[in-house]
Amino acid sequence: MLSLVENHSLPRTAAFFDLDKTVIAKSSTLTFSKSFYRGGLISRRAALRTAYIQFVFLAGGADHDQMERMREYLSALCKGWNVAQVKELVAETLHDLIDPIIYDEAASLIEEHHAAGRDVVIVSTSGAEVVEPIGEMLGADRVVATRMVVGEDGCFTGEVEYYAYGPTKAEAVRELAKSEGYDLSRCYAYSDSATDIPMLEAVGHPYAVNPDRALRREAVAREWPVLAFEKPVRLKQRLPEFRMPPRPTLVAAAAVGAAAVGAGLVWYAARRRQAALTHRLADGFARI
Repeated sequence: MLSLVENHSLPRTAAFFDLDKTVIAKSSTLTFSKSFYRGGLISRRAALRTAYIQFVFLAGGADHDQMERMREYLSALCKGWNVAQVKELVAETLHDLIDPIIYDEAASLIEEHHAAGRDVVIVSTSGAEVVEPIGEMLGADRVVATRMVVGEDGCFTGEVEYYAYGPTKAEAVRELAKSEGYDLSRCYAYSDSATDIPMLEAVGHPYAVNPDRALRREAVAREWPVLAFEKPVRLKQRLPEFRMPPRPTLVAAAAVGAAAVGAGLVWYAARRRQAALTHRLADGFARI
């Protein structure tokens, strides 16, 4: 599937990975909701809401309007959070929460791309306080993520400075290609969501991973390869070479707050075709 070595006489190349449901089996930011609750950042009521969102995230997708409403809710939720505390909570629970849900297939692809001499870039709508340490754990060379405004008091203001979503992801990929000298026609990109079609279009080798219905249709129409990642595995259970100290992660285009605590799954909030169980959960969500 991948060329074994990179011809270094040619321009550099990279592999761009979406994070949630592409590299890991769940939402990166919502996975930390219990940690944020225990750390006093969110209430029990908010924790229940994020549990509901996580359920919907795993079940399917959402349209643009639903995503925007959820982004607004999550941005308001993290207003006033102390950035240093968020980073500390993520660092304390990162390996326990994220390590078990990394797809073995994704980890293998990261290894293959590095072995071929390509940079690996994580491009996620989630906040950098969550995405950056995950990228470091995976050995990513760069991270693109949402950036929230931080006030002089070191807390999130609730405003979004940079939103790594949809066409903005594709713009970030093109900017990185320009600054790093990547030949996008020879680069790779992986995502599960139709919202990332602009990013997939930007490279010569796009792949749909566990695609939602809209992306699957598009992939079939464009003859893009479709991959199924099904085996979460702890990194420490893999080959020793993958457990080597990770490369330094460079934050490209953003370093952000967990105020995007879920920005990465905004588009997954609520879909109308959910069965009775989802309908009952939605009613409970509205009553909280």
